[in-house]
Amino acid sequence: MLVKKLAAVGNSLGIIIERPILELLGITKDTPLEVRTDGEALIVRPVRAAQASDVDRALAAADELMDAHDATYRNLAK
Repeated sequence: MLVKKLAAVGNSLGIIIERPILELLGITKDTPLEVRTDGEALIVRPVRAAQASDVDRALAAADELMDAHDATYRNLAK
């Protein structure tokens, strides 16, 4: 277990992640990170291309659905 303390970064707080951990996870300064909590812990994980492409595919599917059923949705909205 590694115990860390937060450090001041401007008006915010940050945590330094050592290079071996970054390399293990394949994280660089340009890697987008997902930051969330489960109510007890802070969870930080890299956003992988598969996750991003899943979102892109879902948005594309929603667009196709909206296009295919445009008239139905407009009638329901009335």
